[in-house]
Amino acid sequence: MALPACAARALRPPLQPERGAPARTTCPRRHSRVEAELAGSRPGSVAASVRTGPPRGVSRGFNSQPLLDEPLKASSSPAGAARTPLFALLSRGRRRRMHDLRRRWDLGSLCRALLTRGLAALGHSLKHVLGAIFSKIFGPLASVGNMDEKSNKLLLALVMLFLFAVIVLQYVCPGTECQLLRLQAFSSPMPDPYRSEDESSARFVPRYNFSRGDLLRKVDFDIKGDDLIVFLHIQKTGGTTFGRHLVRNIQLEQPCECRVGQKKCTCHRPGKRETWLFSRFSTGWSCGLHADWTELTSCVPAVVDGKRDARLRPSRNFHYITILRDPVSRYLSEWRHVQRGATWKASLHVCDGRPPTSEELPSCYTGDDWSGCPLKEFMDCPYNLANNRQVRMLSDLTLVGCYNLSVMPEKQRNKVLLESAKSNLKHMAFFGLTEFQRKTQYLFEKTFNMNFISPFTQYNTTRASSVEINEEIQKRIEGLNFLDMELYSYAKDLFLQRYQFMRQKEHQEARQKRQEQRKFLKGRFLQTHFQSQGQGQSQNPSQNQSQNPNLNVNQNVTQNLIQNLTQNLSHKENRESQKQNPGQEQSDGNTSNGTNDYIGSVEKWR
Repeated sequence: MALPACAARALRPPLQPERGAPARTTCPRRHSRVEAELAGSRPGSVAASVRTGPPRGVSRGFNSQPLLDEPLKASSSPAGAARTPLFALLSRGRRRRMHDLRRRWDLGSLCRALLTRGLAALGHSLKHVLGAIFSKIFGPLASVGNMDEKSNKLLLALVMLFLFAVIVLQYVCPGTECQLLRLQAFSSPMPDPYRSEDESSARFVPRYNFSRGDLLRKVDFDIKGDDLIVFLHIQKTGGTTFGRHLVRNIQLEQPCECRVGQKKCTCHRPGKRETWLFSRFSTGWSCGLHADWTELTSCVPAVVDGKRDARLRPSRNFHYITILRDPVSRYLSEWRHVQRGATWKASLHVCDGRPPTSEELPSCYTGDDWSGCPLKEFMDCPYNLANNRQVRMLSDLTLVGCYNLSVMPEKQRNKVLLESAKSNLKHMAFFGLTEFQRKTQYLFEKTFNMNFISPFTQYNTTRASSVEINEEIQKRIEGLNFLDMELYSYAKDLFLQRYQFMRQKEHQEARQKRQEQRKFLKGRFLQTHFQSQGQGQSQNPSQNQSQNPNLNVNQNVTQNLIQNLTQNLSHKENRESQKQNPGQEQSDGNTSNGTNDYIGSVEKWR
């Protein structure tokens, strides 16, 4: 039998390299499968030893003898050339790489084989367990047909259906607060969305006595007019979130235009190229970074109408709004923010037309920022503007000589600042609290007659809540912010009283509207009833005269039924209102009586 040409070339003696030239070997890539078989068929060759090694999938181990490191010397005879293995034709480095690759491949094959057998055993055990469970559940049906095959198919179908449902649920509802998973909606009536978010009792004992004008905050804001909403943004009070709600979450005839990658949005009035909102996300920091009450009241009119002639300036109203926060949480949040590198060095602190000098307002740090400062160092600085920041930013600083502490004694200065902040806060068009997001949304909507698209979300986990402090540090933070603590207590009392007043007023208006509807329906019913009776009398006058006593009795019965129905409806509404407002006195008449009852009830609570 004649050998192929490639095999014959392989059996020829190798060419001897010229003297001084590098040794050359035949290219191993050109050897065919026939050459490998011929080389492996000869006893004593390396290929034969590799072929007769351990079975596939079993490793030799790390301590196995390596393959030949030194190439075998080629024989000059044809027989010696025929006995030369193909593996010896490779270089030493390539042979070592092939040896390592083979050893790793053997270990990988062994691991894959063990993993495959383990999974097969686990699947077999699981099949037996599921089969036993399935036989227990569907035991009576075992006599019908081939139960094993049918049960396996049915079990597989149930498992696939369950996996499909899980995938669909994760796609539709990826969050943990999914509306579909709230089973309480099926077992109990929907709770009041405006119930206190801090898990405190719905009722509270008011500390301050406010008038009806202080509680009723309803601004006649016409977005098509000239009035302007001015947002006073205090640091670390949740003002950034509320500011985004103002430009992205309000139902407007002409919504704000917010482009991707830009912080500011264009909030124009319908049909005008003029803004209705003065805030960080609409006009930017036009009066300085986090401008306070003193800066805004002197800067906003000049910025809005500065380019117009004094005779052409419209008589506009500026409605100031702000957000307050618990002083301890706000202080810790500001410390964490400063620790990350924030400085607010761009703040102007303009008062009486000039910024404070370095002697009036020294710096607490020497470098570019105060990053990495510990809490003790943050509290030890006597010039830290984080102390009583909310009182300072809401008060009129011109009353105390701005930042000059030598104008009046410290005790008198603190008293003037606190009273000024309380007065400005009470006369603001609106203020909200970070700890009551849904109530903040409700009061804003009722105050400005503007509705939000989606409800506010209460975040109980913040950076400040992650800071663990002991009671001693908390007492010290409260001492450093004693003015803010007093202001926040005042603001919280006013805020909750306004909320209860507006809710009670809303219930009274709804009740009055239902009473008017009942009167209207009662009149319509009586009118149609008497018209039908009058038509019957005109058609049969003689018969009606003979049955006149019965007719009067029927009329009396009808009137009694109508009165009983009206009384039942009124009692039912009273019971519903008592459920909605437990412990509150119910009024029978109009809104003014209800207002007097609420203000009177405040005196009883006190």
